[in-house]
Amino acid sequence: MPTHSTTLRGSLAAATAMTAVGSSAAVSPLLTAYPLFAGQSWRYLAAGLILLLPGRRLPPPPRLTIRQRVRVLVLAATGMAGFNVFLLNAVAHADAATVGAVVGATPVVLAVAGPLLDGRRPSARVAFGALLTVLGVLLIQSHGSATPTGLLHAAGALACECCFSLIAVPLLPVLGPRRLSALACLTAVPLLAATSALLEGPRALRLPTPTEALALSYLTLVVTALAFFLWYAGVARLGVDRAGLFAGLIPIAAALLGALLGTAPLTPPVLLGAALVGAAVGYGVTTPPRRRPDDTSWARRALLSSRQSPNRAHNRG
Repeated sequence: MPTHSTTLRGSLAAATAMTAVGSSAAVSPLLTAYPLFAGQSWRYLAAGLILLLPGRRLPPPPRLTIRQRVRVLVLAATGMAGFNVFLLNAVAHADAATVGAVVGATPVVLAVAGPLLDGRRPSARVAFGALLTVLGVLLIQSHGSATPTGLLHAAGALACECCFSLIAVPLLPVLGPRRLSALACLTAVPLLAATSALLEGPRALRLPTPTEALALSYLTLVVTALAFFLWYAGVARLGVDRAGLFAGLIPIAAALLGALLGTAPLTPPVLLGAALVGAAVGYGVTTPPRRRPDDTSWARRALLSSRQSPNRAHNRG
């Protein structure tokens, strides 16, 4: 069974990852004039290469089966490239609050779908914590409007956000958080580059301004390379259902950073929603996940694999 130390490490990793993702809300507006898909292509390419730097020695790469390769491709196409496409179309037909509220349902989906895909019944306590997390997100993003088209694309972004975690589940014991993050990033590059060539044309080749380059660097280093690695490390330790609760920290980080930068006020609904999310995450994440009798779930295999490997340090968040 996972120990208190495992839960603590997984919680710190997942919380840091989602806080970093939330901080991107303050940086992304600096890139509104830069070609979106071209910027994402460079971002994922650089992040993937950074994750493969030999600072911490990785074991020899495993030979993936065709099914595993297809899974990596689907992960990149949905959780990375697809998410950006749906999000771009969603914000064109709905305001950010509505889109954020729809995507904020991620904890509920992961709390139910994660255990089911692992052959377990969803934990009532984790599911209740996920529901409270979503209620807190709705309080934070309580004012919004959208067209049916905007809601449809926001739902697509929600599905892709969930795929980012659910599709990765069987790959974590094989690749580990660091190599999985790198492989997914590099696989997304040609998908985004092709989309950029099709939709953005020659504009995709322009050099970023110093401000845009700084924003892209932050997104690459913190929001992609660091956050992806820490997120998958958190999922490996907590399980996708409990780790999913921390997705509720995204709007909190965005709201607090906005208040710090003076771009958004801290209103009572934001403060109440933040308190509700914090309480819900603490309530849900302290629940030990129920295991099948044979104890062969993916999370258990990931932990055993990392402990038995002489190079297990790279799996630590």
